[in-house]
Amino acid sequence: MSNESLPGSRGRVRLARGVSPWLAPTAAAAAVTTLLTRRSPRWALAAVPLAALTGGMLWFFRDPERVPGVGRLISPADGIVQSIDPWPDGRTRVAIFMSPLNVHVNRAPAAGAVTAVEHVHGGFVPAFDKDSDKNERVVWHFDTALGDLEVVQIAGAVARRIVPYLTAGAKVAQGERIGLIRFGSRVDVYLPEGVAPAVTVGQKTTAGVTRLDHT
Repeated sequence: MSNESLPGSRGRVRLARGVSPWLAPTAAAAAVTTLLTRRSPRWALAAVPLAALTGGMLWFFRDPERVPGVGRLISPADGIVQSIDPWPDGRTRVAIFMSPLNVHVNRAPAAGAVTAVEHVHGGFVPAFDKDSDKNERVVWHFDTALGDLEVVQIAGAVARRIVPYLTAGAKVAQGERIGLIRFGSRVDVYLPEGVAPAVTVGQKTTAGVTRLDHT
């Protein structure tokens, strides 16, 4: 598997935690059917697509090392800024859309302590749909130097499993991995009141690297 060339990458790529239930059986089936092709070429009909699927999953679940970016807040996700919306309480929501080709591991925008990790049941409409706010999601709250910081991992039509890596009470460093959304979807981060966004709609972001706040 080739190394990442994204800004902030240290060049070493590993697999994300929480992929075993998907990857292990697929890789095992690919290995078995490949061995069976020695007995009968007909097994290639199963071995070839299974091997391709395994390769695709290795790419989908890559987890490159990152050198944290500079800023009070950095992006929690790889993707594209889908929207930037002022919130009634004075905060600003930055929604980042993650395609199936993006890295699916999400990272902490700021250092602090995890004060809450709440799983909220919901639907599975596409992440770009306006009704995706009602999708299955995990709501994070961090106690940071800027105060309470909310990050929401939102499942989509394909991504139906969110895997948190941390629990309430855990200390977290800026850019540290906090969880995985399998096959991508959307991540929202709510900039605290008084913090202006440094990104624009349509801009690409890199988790743990791209700065979200203006100085």
